[in-house]
Amino acid sequence: MTVYPEALAEHLAREVTTVCHCWRLIRADGVVSGFTDHDRPLTVDGTLFEPETGFSASEARDTLGLAVDTVDIEGALSSARISEADIAAGLYDRATVETLLVNWRRPQDFARLRKVTIGKVTRSDGRFVAELESLAYALDRPSGRYITRACDAELGDARCGVALDHPDYTGAGAVLSVETAETVAVSGLDGFATGWFSHGTINWTTGARAGRSERIVGYRKDAAGVSLTLRPGGGLALGVGDAFTVKAGCDKTFTTCKAKFANTLNFRGFPHLPGNDAAYNYVVDGGKFDGDPVVP
Repeated sequence: MTVYPEALAEHLAREVTTVCHCWRLIRADGVVSGFTDHDRPLTVDGTLFEPETGFSASEARDTLGLAVDTVDIEGALSSARISEADIAAGLYDRATVETLLVNWRRPQDFARLRKVTIGKVTRSDGRFVAELESLAYALDRPSGRYITRACDAELGDARCGVALDHPDYTGAGAVLSVETAETVAVSGLDGFATGWFSHGTINWTTGARAGRSERIVGYRKDAAGVSLTLRPGGGLALGVGDAFTVKAGCDKTFTTCKAKFANTLNFRGFPHLPGNDAAYNYVVDGGKFDGDPVVP
């Protein structure tokens, strides 16, 4: 429930009001931008809110219970602080958006209507539409562990325990040529076998994507050289000479955990989990029912 300051509440009780909406956008990297549907710039709560180049919002609804409330914001890519390349690069994914109701004649009188996070962002014809997820959205997500054969830990985290700073699991190099938007020929990784960095991460140290981390889809080494295939949607173009560091990857299987990392004691999956056929099987003549593991 929104709590309105006394001065703003008195203003809203009048027959004629001078209010507008302001949206404060806080990216995950800490960059803050402000937008408003008013026709002049406003400074509210220490943030400058731009007119015209900002957002327009869809209907906002609050529901009882755990139903998920969502709001859409739409805007043209006309602000110098929002670029299509940054949206494509994911800089606005999971960003926080605060909606303020402001008396534009007295900007110090404002109320915070809601605080949400950006979910899916779609782009077309020079415009973007971002779906805003309310705080209740997190309560609607499944929690806990899934019982699957694959590991549910992230390689190198506390549950996994693999030390990714070991020389066997890290490398560095530079881009030799750009084959496609997602595939690049690289140097510096000749000492690693094919697939070693598949499902791993790459951190760019120079170039247009410097400071960003991306997922590696595939790592190939053959007679033609070494190449990396990255997850689509990086946005900014790669260039020859862009330097990087890479971390080994894991496909979450028990075989890889054992052969590549010798980390079977920390494997966080259930590789011997019986399949549906075994779970729904029934006693038949000649079957083996001595209590031994179904999968040796």
